Amino acid sequence: MSDLFHASPDNFEQIPLHEYAERAYLDYSMYVILDRALPFVGDGLKPVQRRIVYAMSELGLSAASKPKKSARTVGDVIGKFHPHGDSACYEAMVLMAQPFSWRYPLIDGQGNFGSADDPKSFAAMRYTESKLSPLADVLLGELGQGTVDWNPNFDGTLEEPSWLPARLPHLLLNGTTGIAVGMATDIPPHNLTEVANACVRLLDDPDASTADLMEHVRGPDFPTEAEIITPVAELRKLYDSGNGSVRARAVFVRENGNIVITALPYQVSPGKILEQIASQMRAKKLPWLEDLRDESDHANPIRLVLVPRSNRIDVEQLMGHLFATTDLEKSYRANFNVIGLNGKPQVMGLRQILGEWLRFRTDTVRRRLNHRLDKVNRRLQLLDGLLIAFLNLDEVIRIIRTEDEPKPALMARFALSDEQAEYILDTKLKQLARLEEMKIRGEQDALAKERETLIATLASGAKLKKLIKDEILADVKKYGDARRSPLMERNAAQALDESELVASEPMTVVLSAMGWVRAAKGHDIDAAALSYREGDALLTAVRARSTQQVAFLDSTGRAYSTAVHTLPSARGNGEPLTGRFTPPAGASFVAMACADDEQRVLLSSSHGYGFITRFGNFIGRNKAGKQVFNPADGAGVLAPVAVGDPSRDLVVAITSAGYLLAFAASELPELDKGKGNKLIQIPPAKLKSGQEYLVATACVRDGGELTLWCGQRKLGLSWRDLQAYGGSRAQRGQVLPRGFQRVDRVETV
Repeated sequence: MSDLFHASPDNFEQIPLHEYAERAYLDYSMYVILDRALPFVGDGLKPVQRRIVYAMSELGLSAASKPKKSARTVGDVIGKFHPHGDSACYEAMVLMAQPFSWRYPLIDGQGNFGSADDPKSFAAMRYTESKLSPLADVLLGELGQGTVDWNPNFDGTLEEPSWLPARLPHLLLNGTTGIAVGMATDIPPHNLTEVANACVRLLDDPDASTADLMEHVRGPDFPTEAEIITPVAELRKLYDSGNGSVRARAVFVRENGNIVITALPYQVSPGKILEQIASQMRAKKLPWLEDLRDESDHANPIRLVLVPRSNRIDVEQLMGHLFATTDLEKSYRANFNVIGLNGKPQVMGLRQILGEWLRFRTDTVRRRLNHRLDKVNRRLQLLDGLLIAFLNLDEVIRIIRTEDEPKPALMARFALSDEQAEYILDTKLKQLARLEEMKIRGEQDALAKERETLIATLASGAKLKKLIKDEILADVKKYGDARRSPLMERNAAQALDESELVASEPMTVVLSAMGWVRAAKGHDIDAAALSYREGDALLTAVRARSTQQVAFLDSTGRAYSTAVHTLPSARGNGEPLTGRFTPPAGASFVAMACADDEQRVLLSSSHGYGFITRFGNFIGRNKAGKQVFNPADGAGVLAPVAVGDPSRDLVVAITSAGYLLAFAASELPELDKGKGNKLIQIPPAKLKSGQEYLVATACVRDGGELTLWCGQRKLGLSWRDLQAYGGSRAQRGQVLPRGFQRVDRVETV
């Protein structure tokens, strides 16, 4: 110990910390990329998946055998080949057994292996059992035939295959996802028959383009019946570059007036869909639906029922909205990033993946044939020696009985090789006695013929290609199935405007003097008779529709808007507007308006200025509002007034001194925002002292009538009566009759 702590600095390598950190992180990065996250193009598996499949084959868990506890398999995997956490290993194993996660599961699980609604709800590994599925033979069938390289396991006590000799391009069949350091992979699953046919096409025509291969591989094939709606042009770009996205959409049918969803996109939970739709219903953003329920069972794994409010609902429009706002339509990233035959990660297109796999398959078949050829040659050599022993059986027995070292004597007497002599000596005497010359020669002839076939196949590229093609087609016949995810041309889903989702109902919006707002159903509401908070009272009320926007003006001329249907009910006191908007310090809400966006309105200030604008200019999403009107310092903002036809309507302006001026609305400019022009002349001295100011404005249509309220008294002025007060904009106007010079409010008919 003392030597260790007092070691000389010469015994250690000294490197800068940044260099050590860079080297360590690079080593870790390469480990994650090559040995954990990315699949190999040959067998399409990550190391943990490959080790699980191999360990199960070593345990004898073939498709024809009885299953064993999953804990036994996981124990073998992490104890012999994969020294990592058992929970991560078991989760990888479960994923390979879930038919809703993998298009072609490699493991046949018994017990609770999760559900489409909750894939991670699988039981603990001590409760489940598993074995390999029949398709696993595609990966393991040729393992013991000299087709792979073997590497020592993590502790050097065992050997494990570097890859599995896949007879089909498993990489595309089940796809994969993985996140490495600085790179990721997302490969969607595909249909076995389509991918195999594309391989055959590429074997027959090595110059086949991506478009040619897409005659067979039309697109991904998820383990769900949901539609793939990605346009063909986008799929072509995906398969050309190896990067892109795939969009899937749920399938629904009409049934007794209800909407029944029968298939969901890949990895979408029915529970999540119900929650997303229910959330919109609770927020009153989906009034077209009356109810929804989950009727899924064993016979119908996916059956979500949506109940419309009436038969008049446009189902296509409603479902389009749900596709756009929920996971009923989902996009999947595609990134074909794999480890190639050169051992390096790279993004490949469809043609490159199939080309690399065919080279892998060609090398695998060649190794298999050479391995078999070696075995045939060895067997023929042994049979030659055995035939010699049979023909000279008495002499062989004499040598074995009399010679101290019979093996060299046999080799010298009959010109045998060491292996032949050993084989003869290992053969039991009773077996030699029963052997017949014809039987030995028959086996020799069969093996000789097989050898000729093997040599001819290895020597001919065409024959080797035909063998690979025939084996691929045989697997297609055995394991192939029909496409599960239909490819459909669909328009992009569009979310409905919020106003389209709300039933159009008459509403009365009420604003109190202290800035509290609420909405009552109907237009026959006496706003003044509603209850108000202590010290509060009615400021103004407007008639509206539930589908409209209502705008509020503050004392600085800023406008704020919100949807009428989002306002609180008039059963209570409402809510303060300051909870929805953030007006400037010291500002108060003074007016309110509600109309269609194209409706013209008159904005005016107490200093007698104003202009015409469209109601749509009040609408905005900013909580701080938008500056629409610029009143002069000290001027108040009057309530907006609806304007009909500016070429025919009269604008009426009334001052606190009882002056009334009526002029053509066309004399006022139409602006988006500003201060406006002078409406009526008010002597500057009186305006400055506050003795006179504009108290009300109105817009009277041709043939209409204006009513002035002065306390409990009212004065009606017809269109003809108003001509006596007529003039041009910015004039002084005429004095109203005695007793009607202090106008409180005005009404138009």
